[in-house]
Amino acid sequence: MADHAPSAFLNEPPFEPRYDSRLDPDGAVAPPARRGRRGLGAWLVLALALPFVLPAAVIAGHLFVPPSDLWAHLVDTVLWDYLANTAALALLVGTGVLVIGTGTAWLVTLCRFPGRGLFEWTLVLPLAVPAYVMAYGYTGFLNYSGPVQTLLRDSFGWGPRDYWFPEIHSVGGAAAMLALVLYPYVYLLARTAFLKQSVCALEVSRTLGCGAWASFWRVALPMARPALAGGTTLALMETLADFGTVQYFGVKTFTTGIYRAWFSFGDRIASAQLAAALLGFVVLLLLLERISRGERRFHDTSSRYRQLPAYRLTGWRALGALFACLLPLLLGFLLPTGILLSMALENGDRAFGSHYLELVGNSVTLAGTAAVLAVLLALALGYGHRLWPGAPTRLANRIAGLGYAVPGTVIAVGVLLPFTWFDRTLDAWSREALGVSTGLLLTGGILGLVFAYLVRFLAVALNNVEAGLSKIRPSMDEAARNLGRGPLGTLREVHAPLLVGSLLTAALTVFVDVMKELPATLLMRPFNFDTLAVQAANFASDERLSQAATPSLTIVAVGLLPVVILSRAIARSRPGHGEAER
Repeated sequence: MADHAPSAFLNEPPFEPRYDSRLDPDGAVAPPARRGRRGLGAWLVLALALPFVLPAAVIAGHLFVPPSDLWAHLVDTVLWDYLANTAALALLVGTGVLVIGTGTAWLVTLCRFPGRGLFEWTLVLPLAVPAYVMAYGYTGFLNYSGPVQTLLRDSFGWGPRDYWFPEIHSVGGAAAMLALVLYPYVYLLARTAFLKQSVCALEVSRTLGCGAWASFWRVALPMARPALAGGTTLALMETLADFGTVQYFGVKTFTTGIYRAWFSFGDRIASAQLAAALLGFVVLLLLLERISRGERRFHDTSSRYRQLPAYRLTGWRALGALFACLLPLLLGFLLPTGILLSMALENGDRAFGSHYLELVGNSVTLAGTAAVLAVLLALALGYGHRLWPGAPTRLANRIAGLGYAVPGTVIAVGVLLPFTWFDRTLDAWSREALGVSTGLLLTGGILGLVFAYLVRFLAVALNNVEAGLSKIRPSMDEAARNLGRGPLGTLREVHAPLLVGSLLTAALTVFVDVMKELPATLLMRPFNFDTLAVQAANFASDERLSQAATPSLTIVAVGLLPVVILSRAIARSRPGHGEAER
């Protein structure tokens, strides 16, 4: 995943593309109509982003409806539990992912110890494991009848009330599951930031007597702060949007409250008002992340690169680094995967076969379609903002980023209401005017579901594209214009080759996220169109955890290859990588 640094042009003087100046690429005087395209292009970019604010607008529209009796009941009984649990989850997960992701990224990037090369890419593997899948595995492993507590009782002769054991079905348990699967967001961004840091700054710190720890704390960490803030923000937005883990563990949060208000009580008003409160968390996080960036410039200023300094660890330091990298990998991937594999082999779903090939095909179709569309839209929005910086394109990028922290349940409801209205209206008109039924064009297939995925995950692709564009110096755009290239020619011949890594990272990240997405898929999938996530959730809801292990493992297996490719791309992201190796 690319660095979440702000675009380089934020601190540059206004850049006028050649086709908008008085001269055409061939040197002729440009007509006034062509000069006016700059404003038109900016508004077209905004128009491209506007549909993605639809679910939030639908939810916000319910705020103007007087509150129902259910809302008063929620305020008196569980609203403060929702607030306290959501805040506690955010605090615990944010601290966990920041510590784990930053520490491991520094160790594998600038330290040398046994196993470092293996940890470089294996530390990303938990990204392929959905938090709710990990919850299924650890529940069977840590509950009273599980192997851990059974071993303790047998080893020490304890009875049921003779010992204390932490309850996994709790806020702390949910935070642990989320932190173990979300720390790769910080790890990837921090590793990218460390790989691209200036060797000069690190060498100066060493000449001033700083060791590995002092260089990390006083030099590398401040320079990587925008990436760390971006990664932590992504993890926190995922935490606020999580439904499967907290619902399975019985933790009352805003997401479970929204789901319950809508589907258990059938109260759209109370559900929308809870969703609005959650959107307030989202806006606050986005504002804090943007403020943390400030007006800094992060594009590269040198075309010469050397290998980063290596701090060789020996003795107990090497052992500590090995343990620090092994522990999150063990708890976040190896152990839960082993537990699920054991459950699947012992008493897994016996229907594994052609049915699962169909489930994999459905999941890959949805994930691949959403990934391609998300990358194309993100490239259009990000490049449009680079061409026409200003209020319209800046607003377009903010709109595109709002949906990431909104729970899939809320997005599904916000999409279903207008899409269902459109389908019914169009069908009624076509029956009356043409005598033909159009059916459910948007909600009867995967179109509505793919749109919900784009609302949810477009921010992931856009952050990667913006970060890639921020590393391209504005002078390269002007050089391309001087050589007669228009905006599309510059994008095709200059930006696209330089953005290959960022675009690949964006596509793979969206692909993996869609593979794991559960609540929107549950609500919006067409009839007889199940996915691996739906199959796992159905089994788990019936407490058939062994059967749920089979589709859960399949989700992990399908997501592994993109995650490994993602990690390899990050390792090669430092300019001059090939020269350094030779």
